[in-house]
Formats: sequence, C-alpha cells, structure tokens
Amino acid sequence: MQPDVTPETAVTEVAARDTPPSRPAAAFTILASVQFTLILAMSVLSVALPQLQREFGLSRGELALVTAAYGMSFSGLLLLGGRLSDMYGRRRAFVTGTAVFGAGSAAAGLATGMWMLLAARFVQGAGAALAVPAAMALVGSVFPDPVRYSRALALWGGLAGFGGTTGILLSGVVASWDSWRWAFAAPVVVAITAVVAAPRVVPPGPAPERSRLDVLGAVLATAGISVLGYGLVEAPQQGWTSPVTSACLAAGVLLLVLFVRTESRTAQPLLPLSFVSSPRTAVALVAVFLGAAGITTIFFMLSLYFQQVSGMSAIGASLAFLPFGVVLVATGLSAGRLVQRFGSRAVTAGGLLVAAAGLALLGRMGEDTGYLGVVSAGLLLFPAGVACVFAGATVSATAGVPARQAGLAGAVVNTALEAGPTLGLAVLVTLASARTSALTAEGAGQAAALAGGFGFGLAVAAALFAVAAPVAALLLRPGRPS
Repeated sequence: MQPDVTPETAVTEVAARDTPPSRPAAAFTILASVQFTLILAMSVLSVALPQLQREFGLSRGELALVTAAYGMSFSGLLLLGGRLSDMYGRRRAFVTGTAVFGAGSAAAGLATGMWMLLAARFVQGAGAALAVPAAMALVGSVFPDPVRYSRALALWGGLAGFGGTTGILLSGVVASWDSWRWAFAAPVVVAITAVVAAPRVVPPGPAPERSRLDVLGAVLATAGISVLGYGLVEAPQQGWTSPVTSACLAAGVLLLVLFVRTESRTAQPLLPLSFVSSPRTAVALVAVFLGAAGITTIFFMLSLYFQQVSGMSAIGASLAFLPFGVVLVATGLSAGRLVQRFGSRAVTAGGLLVAAAGLALLGRMGEDTGYLGVVSAGLLLFPAGVACVFAGATVSATAGVPARQAGLAGAVVNTALEAGPTLGLAVLVTLASARTSALTAEGAGQAAALAGGFGFGLAVAAALFAVAAPVAALLLRPGRPS
C-alpha cells in the first residue's frame, strides 16, 4: 500500500530559514512537555470535583462552570493565538503563553474562593491558547527533515490523549492524598522550566509575518466559541430548551455565522476559509474532534460508573484507567512509524474502527458488570484506536500547509481538539441522562439506571466512530489544501 500522505508531503515548507537546533531532542521535549501539560490541565480536577465542591460550597452549575472555564477560554482564543504566533514570532508566543499559563496555574492552586479559581482557570486557558499553536508550529523548526518531522508530528498527535489520561490519574492521587490544590503544582513547575529553557534550546522559528490583525474576526470567533461553549456546558444541567441555554446557543451560532461572513470578505482574515474547505482537511478535523470527544466521554462516564455504580474509591477509579494510559502511550510511540509505512489515511480509518469496537464493548456494561471483561477490553481497544486517530488525522490536517501558516494550522487542529470535549460530551451526556430517566421511570434501580444511561451514551459514540471510519478511508486523500 502506498502512503497517501508521505513524510515528503506532510508539510510544504518546513522552516528552511531556521538554523536547526543543536539539541533537537531537548527542544522537542520542552515543546511536547508543555503541550502534554496544557492538555493535562483539562482533566486535572476531574476526580477531585467532590472535594472542591465541599470546600467552596459550590452548586452543580457552579462546579460545571469551574470545570469548563479553562476549556472555554482555551478554545475561544486558539485562532487568535495561532495568528499572533505567526505575526509576532513562534518562540516569543510560546514563552509568553507558557508564562501566562503558569501564572494562572499558581493562582488556581492558591484560590480562596470560586470566583478566584474561575478567573485563574480562564487565565490558564488564555495562556494555553497562545502557547499551543506556537509549540506545534515550532516542531517544524526543530525537525526540518520531512521524515523526522512527520514522525514527530504523529507522536505529537498522541500527546492529547496521554495528557488527558494523566490528568485523571493525577486528580485521583491528589484527591486521595491531600488537597486538590496540589494538582496545579506540576503545571507550575513545567511552565517555569519551559520559560527558562526555551530561549536557550528552542529555535525562534521563521521570521514573523507582518500583517494586519483581523480584530473583528478575532472578537467574533472568541465570543462565538465561548458563548456557544457555555451554552453547551449548561445544557445537560439546565436543559436544552431553558432560556439560558437557548439564548447562549442562539447567540453563539449567530456570532460564528457572522465570523464566517467576515472572513469571506476580509483581505487578511484570521482564518482563511480555504484552509478548512478541502474534504481531506475537514475529515481530519472531524476525526480529531471525535477522538477528543470519545476520550472525554469515557473519562466522565466511567469515572462516575466506577464510583457510583461499582463502588470504587477515588484512587481506585483513577487506577482503573491505568491500562488505558499504558496502551495510549505505547501506541502513540509507534504511531509515527505506522503513518510512515501505511499513510495517514489508513492509520486514521483503522484507528476509528478499533476505537469504535472499544466503545461498543464499553456500551455493554451494566449494573453488575465487573471490571475484568468487556470494560477492561474496551479500555484497551479504545486507546489503541484513538492514538492512531490523533496521529493520522494530525498529519492529514497539516499536510501541505505553508510554513508561514503553521501557527494557524496548529490553532485549527487544537480548536477541533478542544471542541470535542465540550460539544461531544454535552450531547452524549444529555442522551445518557435521558436514557437514565427513562429506565428510572420503568422501575429500574438507581445503579441499573445509571449504568444503562452510560452504556447508551457510549454505544452512540461507537456508532459515530464506525460511520466516520469509511468516510475517512474515502476522503483522506493526498493533495494540498485548496
């Protein structure tokens, strides 16, 4: 089989104008460590939420808002962050964003109340939105050779799942050991280390592209994604037809429609629409979206299932995900070679099928289902598949992108990565809750109704992955973005 996206076509212009770093492994380690930590921050409070709720006396709605604050500012500002990194220098953007993220992490760990924690999480997300696209773009400067670049980019795609899994494990450890505040110690240490080391080790990237910033587009994109994200976060709690949810969803969609209209008429748009108009790029972004949604759904539903149905402790629920993380890392480390040998199309489509099988097994869990069996099998199959999805789709989404738009490419891929947990989880949680309510109305006990609802939500996710696999096989064809 001939690879559809080869190392030679993985990027049109690697940063040939850069001087390759004398220690590329060290430079990549710094970039990858920050990327890993920024994704870890998404789930680092997951298992510790009950402890946080008790300490600050939060309602379920306030708890959901604190949980989502980081993701909302992160996803809302990503396109702006990608554009700024292309305009003002990648390393400068990376260091600045990482410093802001570190400051937000420190403030979160020292928060004295809900509003301080909420503000700190927003600051974390703003810093991440600037650092992530710059870091991904700098990978091309670290590895100018197309073969090494392609392999590094495939490995980069697997960092999302690994970071999310580690966040769950860390959350359970700190919740059982001491205070949730310690969950923010690691992000602070990583941020300080990267800010100090990056100017010495990481190359600056190509010369900044001096152009006018699309301020209106940035405002519309940020406001639209943030408002829509808030509406989706509130939907499972408030109901999809509640005034708050309806107003946020309508306003978010309207703002994004205006954003698309603005971008089509602006000479120097924040997001050139041609960048996402090719079928290959669109399908690759959908695959990234599904992968992120699948991981978040599993973490959310199985964390509750293990504790509320199976009766596990917080640390037990975290450790139950350990095999998931091991398989995710092992597959991610070999994903670059798989892409190099079989091509990104085959790896992405195959990964979607394997992930669908894992979700289908998890969808069969019930009130009396033990950990060993369908649950453990699903937790082994899904990460193997989703690691391939992230690796193959990341390469496909960035294939043929000019070096001057590498920051934009990183922002678009990470926007899909951040949208998955918000949109996908909101829809699947709503379906699961509806199924739980229906089973309760039929006379099922609480544990049986919860298990049935979670199983239904995971089964729907399995169907979506299964449908996406042949679409990816058909449309992830080589060629430059139009």
